Amino acid sequence: MKIKKKNKTKLFGELKNTISNLDPLSLSEDRKVLLKPLVHYIQNRVDFKKDIRLNFICTHNSRRSHLSQVWAQTMARYFGVRNVFCYSGGTEATALFPKVVETLENSGFEITKISQGDNPVYVIKFGESIYPVIGFSKTFDHALNPKSDFAAILTCSDADENCPVISGAETRVTITYEDPKAFDDTPQQAEKYHERSQQIATEMYYIFSSII
Repeated sequence: MKIKKKNKTKLFGELKNTISNLDPLSLSEDRKVLLKPLVHYIQNRVDFKKDIRLNFICTHNSRRSHLSQVWAQTMARYFGVRNVFCYSGGTEATALFPKVVETLENSGFEITKISQGDNPVYVIKFGESIYPVIGFSKTFDHALNPKSDFAAILTCSDADENCPVISGAETRVTITYEDPKAFDDTPQQAEKYHERSQQIATEMYYIFSSII
């Protein structure tokens, strides 16, 4: 795979180290086939100089969809793919799970909680002078999410089955991930959240490094 030359955008040092240690060459052919429709969608939008809106959708918008949103936005900036706007949502709203916040912080993101309550809002920064990701749980059709001209990326099988129609989506792509929630309150929790974050980061690296 040809790796695109990285942009000069300054990400936080620890985050750059995390990204530099990813191994996209380790991806299986089966996973690459799964990712190709999203690569083709993004490339087509780039070719026609159109904005790229990606809405990552899971059941509760608490774990996998947030990890996907944050890593996709980061990799778009890292590889200099312009006019990329990443969102996330669920079939229902719950809360961004605290272990996801901790996992991202351990990867080098700077995260600030700016509201309290049952569904706190977080500012997730990946570099200086770069607009951050605003993280909180919401439904996929929330007012902050796009209503048209976007790709709907289903990150869990439940959401894929329970969202037969996503109004306004140009395309629908299924890229499912195992839920680290299965390891909550176990000795393997931190390891499994890190593993899922690394997998998603690696696949977003592969996607955006493929764009020319």
